[in-house]
Amino acid sequence: MTTNEEQKPNPGEKQKTEKLALTIREKKLLAIVALVVLLFGGIGGFAGINIYNEFGGSGLKTVFTGNKNIKVEENSAIIDAVNKTGPAVVSITSEQSTLGFFGQTSNSKSSGTGFIISSDGLIVTNKHVVSDYEATYSVFTSDGDEHRATVKAKDPLNDIAFLTIDGKNLPTAELGDSDQLKVGQTAIAIGNALGQYQNTVTSGVISAIGRAVPVGDASGASSETLENVIQTDAAINPGNSGGPLINLDGQVIGINTAIDSSGQSIGFAIPINAVKTAIDSVKKTGKVTRPYIGLRYIPVTKEFAARNDIGVASGILVYGGGTTSGVVAGSPADKAGIKENDVILDINGIGVNGNQTLAGALLKYSPGETVTLKIFRDGKNISVKVKLGETK
Repeated sequence: MTTNEEQKPNPGEKQKTEKLALTIREKKLLAIVALVVLLFGGIGGFAGINIYNEFGGSGLKTVFTGNKNIKVEENSAIIDAVNKTGPAVVSITSEQSTLGFFGQTSNSKSSGTGFIISSDGLIVTNKHVVSDYEATYSVFTSDGDEHRATVKAKDPLNDIAFLTIDGKNLPTAELGDSDQLKVGQTAIAIGNALGQYQNTVTSGVISAIGRAVPVGDASGASSETLENVIQTDAAINPGNSGGPLINLDGQVIGINTAIDSSGQSIGFAIPINAVKTAIDSVKKTGKVTRPYIGLRYIPVTKEFAARNDIGVASGILVYGGGTTSGVVAGSPADKAGIKENDVILDINGIGVNGNQTLAGALLKYSPGETVTLKIFRDGKNISVKVKLGETK
């Protein structure tokens, strides 16, 4: 039987329909919220990276990867730097046989560190690490291989020397720019600590730059002054000599050279920029050639200037003393017209004084280059160009 009466909705079916509509609205809302979260999460991660870069990248940094913010400590940068440079760091040992008074033979050993700068086996170290002409030298690479080493060249003006070993495709260290160093930045030393702990890593900061440091051996029989060196509190121990001081980019910024035994965590390194010309010279000629100017001089201080009525309170005074002239006859300085009692204020715009002597400043240049000296003479500043000679 049929009927024209309108069919009434079932209450259960109505509730189902309303619940389904609500679920669809909720899904749409969640999708919108998720999109907003992803969008602002990405912006936040990008901003975090920019803020980190803006503040120099020290301490903790935030890196956005996909939808995660990851905190990375500075320690990871140190690890990366060591992994980059460590394979190029080598341990150097020397051994010498000595014949005693009664015919007995004794062997003496010493150790140091170096780092490879060319893939065919050219190594930089300190001159005092390979100072014994009678010794036999061996190099141990970071993977434990031993190589017989030959002393190739020594720097006549600085504590730098070069060794060679037979090798191919050896890992090399990248050289940085020591002129850009800032006091307080991170410094990492790698070396053969105490001659038995190969590739020991220590870290600290650049404590000072431009130091002039008198150094000598344990007996006190020899001494010299290292000029314009880097001071660091990264621990440098006996055996570290000749090893690299590196920055957080894994670039060599100095060669670890000396420590002040009367203090704690006071070490010194030769700036790598003072070594680059020597490296180029060895690669081209097989020896270290250094520039020669032909001057004798003494530093000018405020007290010295006041006592001698010099007219300037800093610089270096061209002075030989007695019957010796401050200008060597026939030298580049003589040919350029430099005179006794001239006060040299700077070289190519870099001031020279007690901490940065002329000889130290010239380490950045090669024989044959022309430099400009600013000179105080007869109450006036003048400029003099000098073509550098070669140290014999």
